[in-house]
Amino acid sequence: MFSRSLLIFAAVVLSWQQPVQAQTFSACNPLYSTSCPANTALGKAINVDFTKGSVESFTATGSPTYDSTGAHFTVAKAGDAPQLASLFYIMFGKVSITMKSAPGAGIVSTLVLQSDTLDEIDMEWLGADDSEVQTNYFGKGDVTTYNRGAFNPAPNNQGEFITYDIEWTQSQITWSVGGKVVRVLTPATADANQYPQTPMQVKFGSWSGGDASNPPGTISWARGPTDYSQGPFTMTVQSIVVTDYSTGTQYKYGDTSGSWGSIQAVGGNVNGNSGGAGSAVSTANVPAITSASPSIPAGLGTDTAQRTGWPWAGSSTLVTQTAVPTAAGLPSGWIITSSGKVVPANSAAVSFANVNVYLFSGPVFIAVLAGFGRWP
Repeated sequence: MFSRSLLIFAAVVLSWQQPVQAQTFSACNPLYSTSCPANTALGKAINVDFTKGSVESFTATGSPTYDSTGAHFTVAKAGDAPQLASLFYIMFGKVSITMKSAPGAGIVSTLVLQSDTLDEIDMEWLGADDSEVQTNYFGKGDVTTYNRGAFNPAPNNQGEFITYDIEWTQSQITWSVGGKVVRVLTPATADANQYPQTPMQVKFGSWSGGDASNPPGTISWARGPTDYSQGPFTMTVQSIVVTDYSTGTQYKYGDTSGSWGSIQAVGGNVNGNSGGAGSAVSTANVPAITSASPSIPAGLGTDTAQRTGWPWAGSSTLVTQTAVPTAAGLPSGWIITSSGKVVPANSAAVSFANVNVYLFSGPVFIAVLAGFGRWP
């Protein structure tokens, strides 16, 4: 008998492969409801080597491609925005991405950690300048000001693979370039009520802030406009290491406060893996910020005034509820391995001697070798 778990998993994977316009969105922001679905927890560390191809724990939109150098996120025309988004969430942790950013005026390469309450931590590389990276944070979708961004040194970020780290704990966030801390944020130094502290999904990819259809302020910030005749423009990610500093299978919000103390780790503990977290970093030991993030709010149209990051989705005010992207959870009996693959927890759940699953950018094809494609 063909495994029911595999059929469910195939259906889930099929839903991952839809175009960006067909992504599943949840209208449940935990700031306004105590009945929001739980987030799938990573609960461990994974090391994904994209030079070996794709993995099911990151879902694709916009058709990233793969070869022996890694995952490629190419912007060739207006509207292109290839990305990968994690199936899982982390509750405090560390993300290390080894990559080359995309060149090109107006082109933006991005790494984003974002929660269902619209807490956000990010790094963005502008294609017009290969010497810097922009670091930023937001709390609870509050974008009344855009004064939290900063540019930090990241020389030759288009010409060589560099490892960038975001380490996030209850006491500090550090951004690092090539192993050197370039920025530190603590709850005390963050804007009031803006320190990110809820379970985060991991997303990365490239897009064009310089598209002619964007508001003038966005084009100016991205140092556009984008000239597509000079493209295509490609960001390449060699690998990503994600360590969840908490344990368990799911993260639930205990109330509507959006505070880390209200988060419940099902089958585990918040900070259960935090023994490897870095020690506190003094800002006196951190290089000076190259410059404050310029003109992000200036000139933005009203349709984008509440956007927090890429891929910019409408964020909430503190009195309304908003739709936020969510990832499908793991089917029952499936786990994420240390290399980022999604497999049955018990190998007996599926007989892979009889079944192969082929994943493409479009539909999922299931070839049953026994019976030449007929159900057993």
